[in-house]
Amino acid sequence: MDIDKLINGILNSYDTIGFINRTDAEDFPNRQNVVSVLSDLQSLIFPGFRTAEIIDPVNIKYITGEKVNNIIANLTKEIQKALIFTIKKSNRSAENITASHCFKLAEKTAVALIEEIPELRRKIKLDVIAAFNGDPAAQSNEEVILSYPGLEAIVVHRIAHFLFKNGIPFIPRIMSEHVHGKTGIDIHPGASIGESFFIDHGTGVVIGETTIIGNNVKIYQGVTLGALSVKKNLQNKKRHPTIEDDVTIYANATILGGDTVIGKGCTIGGNTWVTKSIPAGTITTA
Repeated sequence: MDIDKLINGILNSYDTIGFINRTDAEDFPNRQNVVSVLSDLQSLIFPGFRTAEIIDPVNIKYITGEKVNNIIANLTKEIQKALIFTIKKSNRSAENITASHCFKLAEKTAVALIEEIPELRRKIKLDVIAAFNGDPAAQSNEEVILSYPGLEAIVVHRIAHFLFKNGIPFIPRIMSEHVHGKTGIDIHPGASIGESFFIDHGTGVVIGETTIIGNNVKIYQGVTLGALSVKKNLQNKKRHPTIEDDVTIYANATILGGDTVIGKGCTIGGNTWVTKSIPAGTITTA
């Protein structure tokens, strides 16, 4: 066996089959680093729940400070790389590709995310309560925090959505696809989701980029909030439905279209296919 020949064959493919390999790590975010930052962010949101470290009144400030500094340093670096790569990819003029400019914007965004954590925690507390109140099987809020995949997907979405709204490329999608792989719940970071949101069971849920979800909404496994068409020229159009407040959507329901509005207080039955708006207070069945 000629190992060198095998190695050279792979290396040659890097030259002849480009596009799917990256060798310039300086200009591209690292997925593993982003996932590590996400883990630190979750431990700030749920101190004492997500890591083995013992937290008490004596050390909590030190532990929190260490994580905050790590997040700002590491997230700034990854955002900076994402910004530089995106600018280069768009063929903008060279004067716009200054590492210092991208660093300042990246650091500003990382700090803004840290500043947003108290507000994220307020919203996530409401999501925890919604899960506990909405699931008879839930024994405690703590059980929800520790074990419910729907909550984890929502937590990551709220983080990723903040970065998405602030114009950060790559990083939000890395976060959302990481938790998608863990939970089977696919929420695009562009989706707008209100307070007290509960995903029960969760496997197979798909929520598209331009979806708008109101407050006190509950959805079950297999629900798709999708587009009627996936043509590329619709990229900047609203393609996904609007779900108003106090709606329940049961398992495997499919709701499609940017003009489709599910009115306040509706109940959408399992296995239904909806492509037109539903008036407030309606109960639909398959």
